[in-house]
Amino acid sequence: MMTEIRKVAIVGGSRIPFMRSNTAYSHASNMDMLTAALQGLVQRFDLDGERLGEVVAGAVMKHSRDFNLAREATLDSGLSLQTPAYDIQQACGTGLEAAILVANKIALGQIDSGIAGGTDTASDAPIALSEKYRHMILSLNRAKTLGQRLKLFASIRPSFMVPLLPANAEPRTGLSMGQHCELMVKQWGISREDQDQLTFNSHQNLIAAYDRGFFADLVRPFSGVERDGIMRNTPLETLAALKPAYDRENGTLTAANSTTLTDGAAAVLLASEDWAKERNLPIQAYLTHSEVAAVDFYSQGEKSEGLLMAPAYAVPRLLARAGLKLQDFDFYEIHEAFAAQALCTMKAWEDPDFCKNKLGLDNPLGSIDRTKLNVNGSSVATGHPFAATGPRIIATLAKLLEQKGSGRGLISICAAGGQGVTAIIER
Repeated sequence: MMTEIRKVAIVGGSRIPFMRSNTAYSHASNMDMLTAALQGLVQRFDLDGERLGEVVAGAVMKHSRDFNLAREATLDSGLSLQTPAYDIQQACGTGLEAAILVANKIALGQIDSGIAGGTDTASDAPIALSEKYRHMILSLNRAKTLGQRLKLFASIRPSFMVPLLPANAEPRTGLSMGQHCELMVKQWGISREDQDQLTFNSHQNLIAAYDRGFFADLVRPFSGVERDGIMRNTPLETLAALKPAYDRENGTLTAANSTTLTDGAAAVLLASEDWAKERNLPIQAYLTHSEVAAVDFYSQGEKSEGLLMAPAYAVPRLLARAGLKLQDFDFYEIHEAFAAQALCTMKAWEDPDFCKNKLGLDNPLGSIDRTKLNVNGSSVATGHPFAATGPRIIATLAKLLEQKGSGRGLISICAAGGQGVTAIIER
């Protein structure tokens, strides 16, 4: 019997370039992209025919035909067909939550290795039938006689044929994520200038990372694409001239300082130390702590929080469990669903009233060194295929720590439904 918790090694990651939806990957499916990301790991670490403990992956926007997405992609990945796999979904936190699930099993000795992944495409988004048409088809399937079938056919109306297009809106509020973030901006007093500056920095950091070859072993060409297609060398003056995208009259969120709809996939290999060493595989870093949180974002009154503010709660709990301060990190990977979201989160940690009355702390968590924030770019520059963002960040951060030789990194990801998923990586 195992008597102690094992360390969870991050061996490395692989992803395909992230692309703006309805461009280069307009005809690629979630299955195509996730399979390519898994194949990249198999080739990079010579895992052909290897039986892993499990593969955990998911997609936020998924067709019914992809009900067993992770397993089907695993079957085409080159791994042993005896490798089990299953799907999960936690909105934008899907990929990081997948890694936490794999890591926990490794730590407990239930498996020795596993892959966490995620994929999403807005180009191939599922389009549903209208409810009336769907119920008619189901009733038709249950009909026993020709008369019953003819009666159902006669009930069809032209309005039945209007499809239900996917919408990026919260079911409980009807507001889009961008509209919710505009509310957060007003609550926290985040300026348009700060949002555009963070956006500019993200793009510049991503461009610099590509120029120095950082992504050479992390990004696998796919469908004729070799680099992320969203990054731009756009001057601050041009960013400042863009019109608001969500609140046309008084808003500050634009198409540039918000993440665009993105297609892509990513995966990361986790293992016990012994499993990695037996195969002469690198150990870039260790996944050591994780924490999730959720907030009440739709009720009225003092208890209500901004939709994307859950990481502001998750990180303090994470720090308390790890016995760390917010400043005890060499790198911060704060997912930029919107530049404003990252800024709201950091401002909350600096705010005495929030930290005392919401977090129950005697003092604010304080500020972070902005030079350590998203040093290789993040989602407003890279793109955000919802479920793929977690593995992208883990792989990027683990390599940063490997290059530094030591250190600690913080991951913070907000998610739809008022949720947040966070983790610590160390070397």
